[in-house]
Amino acid sequence: MTAAIYPISVKDIQGNDVVMESFKDNVLLIVNTASKCGFTPQYKALETLYQQYKDRGLVILGFPCNQFGKQEQGNEDEISQFCELNFGVTFPLFSKIEVNGSNSHPLYQHLKKSAKGLLGSESIKWNFTKFLVDKQGNVIERYAPTTKPEDLNAVIEKLLG
Repeated sequence: MTAAIYPISVKDIQGNDVVMESFKDNVLLIVNTASKCGFTPQYKALETLYQQYKDRGLVILGFPCNQFGKQEQGNEDEISQFCELNFGVTFPLFSKIEVNGSNSHPLYQHLKKSAKGLLGSESIKWNFTKFLVDKQGNVIERYAPTTKPEDLNAVIEKLLG
């Protein structure tokens, strides 16, 4: 049986279609990001995590979102340049999406149903909410924006095997 995450298609930051199945057999950390947020410095910690584990199969996927305090107003080129210049981001970034509401991207619809937040809520509360997905495409856990990327080392190590 194919995990529900794999048939979903997303657009990378250059506008190319990417099927989530292309990340099969990797541990994924999926994050809704923003360039003008108090949590924006997490880009650096996410990149550090990516560099530390990418050769063992961790892929971090950044999905810019402007739904929280309008903190991601730039276009894809501006977002990409900002992340690269300010934080040296090399992990995959994707086109800006919505994570809540009627236009919520199908990927986030699946993530939110699979790992509910505080008090069983599905909605994303803020930028830099993180979802951890195992090598089989199962959503393992949702982490709050306040969870630092470096605090995920032990669970990522365990999933990488």
